[in-house]
Amino acid sequence: MSQPGDFEGVRKDIIAILKQKGYDDGSAGPVLVRLAWHASGTYCKESDTGGSNGAGMRYEAEGGDPANAGLQHARVFLEPVKDKHKWITYADLWTLAGVVAIKAMGGPDIQWKPGRTDFADDSRLPPRGRLPDASQASDHLRHIFYRMGFNDQEIVALSGAHNLGRCHVDRSGFEGPWVNNPTRFSNQYYKLLLKLKWKPKKWDGNFQYVAKPPGADEEDEDLMMLPTDYALIQDEAFRPWVERYAEDQDLFFSDFAKVFAKLIELGVYRDEDGIARADKMKAFKGSYDSAPQKSPIPEGKRPPPPEVGRGGGHGSRPQAVHLRARL
Repeated sequence: MSQPGDFEGVRKDIIAILKQKGYDDGSAGPVLVRLAWHASGTYCKESDTGGSNGAGMRYEAEGGDPANAGLQHARVFLEPVKDKHKWITYADLWTLAGVVAIKAMGGPDIQWKPGRTDFADDSRLPPRGRLPDASQASDHLRHIFYRMGFNDQEIVALSGAHNLGRCHVDRSGFEGPWVNNPTRFSNQYYKLLLKLKWKPKKWDGNFQYVAKPPGADEEDEDLMMLPTDYALIQDEAFRPWVERYAEDQDLFFSDFAKVFAKLIELGVYRDEDGIARADKMKAFKGSYDSAPQKSPIPEGKRPPPPEVGRGGGHGSRPQAVHLRARL
């Protein structure tokens, strides 16, 4: 057990679990970045709901969203860290893990602030359908990201996270990595988007684009791009940013660090002591009480969602109450 507030210790222990022999390309890093992104990307600026506060993916209502398929692996990879630092909230752990993983894989330093709470029930969770649908085009990207408060340049910068990881047909219906080295953060994603001849993949899965990496043999694995990726070079406002980031990795790193820091702060409103409230109103004062540890193995079929107002989620013990009303 560590002392509360030892975030440097948490960072070191996140780094220690990144190497995962037998999982994807040998690293948990890419899926931890996806966890941080999906935990934050549910925000709506109009209704001021969603975002990284609360760790809603602990509940079926959010964790069971098809867009979050496979993220149970990321959450389980982090359970040894949670076990050692029981004081940290899942909301802080998931976002910090994404920031640490990006840096460890060669990416930029990204500002991260603690203080997020873990919601005690699922009553404040956003509706499903707020995360991107990879089968869509540029108008869909704008609908999703404008809702969060991002502009065209920020959309293209955030898309650079596809320098990491790969798709899985049993999760998303798509298959393959975006780049040659999916565990190294770089601007290669943009270079390949512009350089390679992307063709529709001939298969029974979802529509996607494929291309052979430079110098590859016929039997080597194809690289792939999603329709939302390809839309970036078809759209006249998106494409110039793809070209700039392909030419200038330093610019990309700088812009990505800013927009990812903005992403993981969505929906987070802190009191003077730095602890996040349930919302920007003063009705609820935040308290930094972490949720109990969950299952140490990935879960299969999820049971029905818990009743509103009760703790717990799929595979968890009852959650502690974290938001104290200021009467």
